[in-house]
Amino acid sequence: MVDADWPDDESSDGTVAFDPHVHTEGSYDAAVPVERVLERAQAVGLDALCVTDHDTIDESLRAVDLASSFGLVAIPGVELSTADGHLLALGVDECPEPGRPVAESVRTVRDMGGLAIVPHPFQRSRHGIRRRDIVDCDGIEVRNAWSMTGLRNRSARRFARACSYPKIGGSDAHSTATVGLTYTELALDPDRADRTTVLAAVRDGDTRARGVPAPRRRYLRKFAASAGRKTGSAVAGLGRRFLRVDHPDGRSS
Repeated sequence: MVDADWPDDESSDGTVAFDPHVHTEGSYDAAVPVERVLERAQAVGLDALCVTDHDTIDESLRAVDLASSFGLVAIPGVELSTADGHLLALGVDECPEPGRPVAESVRTVRDMGGLAIVPHPFQRSRHGIRRRDIVDCDGIEVRNAWSMTGLRNRSARRFARACSYPKIGGSDAHSTATVGLTYTELALDPDRADRTTVLAAVRDGDTRARGVPAPRRRYLRKFAASAGRKTGSAVAGLGRRFLRVDHPDGRSS
């Protein structure tokens, strides 16, 4: 089943195609060099992107430095692990402290000059923030390429509409093949696109979530890899418990 809300995947003239949710080898669950991400972004017709690796910003800053040679605008950012789930921090030059409550993290991102976007909301298996914990933000990702049935995307869209949050589309790409698969169309002249104007368009809600879902085979492959990592972590945790040695002085090793 495909989300009935998915329109055609071609951007309108006089708009900017912006993918605000892309991963590189800076993330623990991706292995793509930033140069290949930029090459792919250029090839699929994106105008701008934001590399949002998990709790690290180094590759995102490299993307900013390299983007112009690919004819692109790159916004610095990070996918932050808050105490309540993941949060995209767009337009920040440093990584905010992970592990803080989401409301505090939103304030921190704004204090750093950035925008706080909630990705894949309500999807607890993907560290999505619960509905009750979203009390303020700068946008909701209503179209994520990895919503296999589209149910979660539709739920996010209804929530964004009810709360008047800007609606964001992001590929959540962890491989070159899915960069730009889903994206945000900005009502912005491409010739005027830069960090300031792109962020302003998102903040003002001059957005439209566009694109197509990831192919089923890629979804299943990504799901299997994620399940493998979680299983491996659980097994490693059990192993540490069984191999722990309690010393007479109370120490454990």
